[in-house]
Amino acid sequence: MTAVIETASLTQLELGEYCRRNGLYPEQINAWRQACISGQEAVQIQKMADHEQTRKDKKRILELERDLRRKDAALAETAALLVLRKKLNDYWGTDGEDN
Repeated sequence: MTAVIETASLTQLELGEYCRRNGLYPEQINAWRQACISGQEAVQIQKMADHEQTRKDKKRILELERDLRRKDAALAETAALLVLRKKLNDYWGTDGEDN
C-alpha cells in the first residue's frame, strides 16, 4: 500500500528508479494499484447496498409498527367489549356467554 501511495505521482522513469531502489517491478506496483482501486470500488458498492438495506429495513419497521398499533387498538376494543359483556351478564344475572 505504501508503494502505491509513494509512486502515485511518479513518471514512468521515476517509477523505474523507485522500483530498482526497492527491488520491485513496475508491474507489481501497477497490479497493487489496480487492487486498491478495485477494493475501493467494492467498498463503495457495499456502502450503497448497506444504505439500500437500511432504507428497506426502516420502511419495514414502519409497516410493522403500524400493524402493531392497529392490533393493539383491536385488542383494547375486544377487552372493553368483554368487560361490558361481563357487566351486562352481572346486571341481568346470567352466567352464559351466549346470553
